[in-house]
Amino acid sequence: MRIATWNVNSITARLPRLLAWLETSGTDVLCLQEAKIAEDAFPFDALRERGYEAAVHATGRWNGVAVISRVGLEDVVKGLPGDPGYDGAVEPRAISATCGPVRVWSVYVPNGREVDHPHYAYKLQWFEALKAAVAGDAAGSRPFAVMGDYNVAPTDDDVFDVAAFEGATHVTPAERAALASLREAGLSDIVPRPLKYEHPFTYWDYRQLCFPKNRGMRIDLVYGNEPFGKAVKDAYVDREERKGKGASDHAPVVVDLDV
Repeated sequence: MRIATWNVNSITARLPRLLAWLETSGTDVLCLQEAKIAEDAFPFDALRERGYEAAVHATGRWNGVAVISRVGLEDVVKGLPGDPGYDGAVEPRAISATCGPVRVWSVYVPNGREVDHPHYAYKLQWFEALKAAVAGDAAGSRPFAVMGDYNVAPTDDDVFDVAAFEGATHVTPAERAALASLREAGLSDIVPRPLKYEHPFTYWDYRQLCFPKNRGMRIDLVYGNEPFGKAVKDAYVDREERKGKGASDHAPVVVDLDV
């Protein structure tokens, strides 16, 4: 079974690439983030023509998550129970579903913006709610993973130059402590292998030639419970999908399971 996570940065802008990638990659389950589309405009028909169902939690031009599957789609939960919300609104940042033998969450963790910004405090609160929401599944006997854009680089090795992020979000001790706390719920970091270079970065800014220069970050993560981890046969970053015209600024992270 092949599952993946990918921040597509607008499914409307990326739809031809997404459909082609699903066909060529042989992916069974895809956790998708930043759909940036209203749910009633989601391309269900185009996916159905290719054998995929989709569960979507999206409201418009910002955020939006989905689980796309060709091996079943059951017990869908939209939203994060206990979501603290931001500025009076609950954003579409989490969705979970059972796909065949595996249960997954697709998550788009808040960015945080700046350390002294209210969005940063919201980000940390959101992590606390996520830990509470996934604890039961994480402790279960079924393979389970929380996959998506975490907007945190777990270690200094997960950014091209930690000095370039001094004073910025994504690398702060509090954010990394939130990740460590999530792992304490019974999850481990399934670290993919890079297809090129030493570190498996998953995100490269569009600006300043970051991708050609490999000035990237590993912020798209797969956190799996023990049964999930034992089933992993391979994991890699599909860096090729970051290339070319019309690419997302994130690459898919792919995990092969023996389940």
